[in-house]
Amino acid sequence: MSWRRIDIDQYDEDAYTEDEILADFDTGLSPEQIESNAQVRSSDVRNLMTKGDLNSALIRSLEDPPYGRNVDNAKFSSTQTVVDLLNGFRATDIPDTIKNLSSDQRDVLMKYLYAGMAKPEVFNSSVLLTWHEKLTEVAGTGSIVRVMTDKRTLV
Repeated sequence: MSWRRIDIDQYDEDAYTEDEILADFDTGLSPEQIESNAQVRSSDVRNLMTKGDLNSALIRSLEDPPYGRNVDNAKFSSTQTVVDLLNGFRATDIPDTIKNLSSDQRDVLMKYLYAGMAKPEVFNSSVLLTWHEKLTEVAGTGSIVRVMTDKRTLV
């Protein structure tokens, strides 16, 4: 039974650790700076929501997502902000809103949708699924593939 405890990846020169994979995406910011940026972004989004400018709020919420390790609070608060914002849109406005986003913004939105769906006990899945359906209609399945294969996650 001791053979089951052998780490065979240590013998594979093509095996990468999480540190090596994420080093390519390192922004150079500390977890505290990422957390601070997330708080500022959330505040900006909520101010725009209060003014009724949901489209600008969505664009702002998709800027500079919190990637990396040890930033779980920033990821959760950013996801919370995006989901709260998505709840404010009328279903009839969703397709036009998505069409006004760039390809990169659509991919980041898809990441937030999946981050929200990963926690159905916290977030409203019906809203997320509605957005996912409309986003897939506009962005196609390529967005799903890009998000699923990207090492930078929001979960």
